[in-house]
Amino acid sequence: MRNSTHFSFFTLVAYFDTGLMKYLLFTVVVLLYALIFCSNLLLIVVICMNRSLHEPMYIFLCSLFVNELFGSSGLFPFLLLQILSDIHTVPASLCFLQVYCLHSYGTVEFANLSVMSYDRYLAICYPLQYSMCMTCKKVALLIAVMWLTSFLAVVVPVSLSFSLQLCGNTIHKVYCDNYSIVRLACSDTRVNNIFGLIITSLTVFGPLTLILYTYMRILEVCFSGSKQTRQKAVTTCTPHLASLLNFTFGACFEILQSRFDMNSVSNILRIFLSLYWLTCQPLFNPILYGLKMSKIHSICKSLVGWKVRSI
Repeated sequence: MRNSTHFSFFTLVAYFDTGLMKYLLFTVVVLLYALIFCSNLLLIVVICMNRSLHEPMYIFLCSLFVNELFGSSGLFPFLLLQILSDIHTVPASLCFLQVYCLHSYGTVEFANLSVMSYDRYLAICYPLQYSMCMTCKKVALLIAVMWLTSFLAVVVPVSLSFSLQLCGNTIHKVYCDNYSIVRLACSDTRVNNIFGLIITSLTVFGPLTLILYTYMRILEVCFSGSKQTRQKAVTTCTPHLASLLNFTFGACFEILQSRFDMNSVSNILRIFLSLYWLTCQPLFNPILYGLKMSKIHSICKSLVGWKVRSI
């Protein structure tokens, strides 16, 4: 067996030398982060400050936007430092912190999308009982359980990876990833793999199963219901489905890339697709919901119009 040890740092080897172009790349990434941060923060403020938006659907949306800020902040500052750096090394503590943040973000995202689908299921399938089923206490409980269970679920695999004896410290990505660290281990990783499979099943396939069930029921009601019911379903479910498909695509590619040989795919394309689920979702959601949800769209439009008139 090869010599194993606990390394004090990791080296990210997916970065390539861009010379002076790194300053242009840095500027582009800064602008992207600023756009993501400002757009999500704007919608959080709009939802919190307007009483007409204090409904379960918009409160769950607010939780989603908070998670986008959390996930972006776990990636972009780190990415910006690495772009300007000539030696792409990361202290082990910072690397594991990023692993925890990014995996927590993904877990909360799936949980939030599943809770939103459940909310739409109640609103469309049981409109008369909706206000009694989705009370303020229940909304608060769902959000608290969603965030707490997601954060606690990630503690186990990250803790197991932290205690591994490693034979190397080279990660073939532009950010720290739990499975990439597990692959560096010299010691037995069966416990890591078993817990990883269990937690992935609970945090990914569990929410997806709930989402599939709720949308099957929604489709049943739409086919047998009135035109007004179908319009309500299309209006409220289309943004949610688009967001779900976008995130699922990025997450599935990330899982496939981590576990299978992707050497046939070019390095630049692998980097882009590995960053897709961490960058496009936080950018996509505020634009999608800001344009498609009529209440949010009209309030944002009036807010921008008021600012322009005041100037």
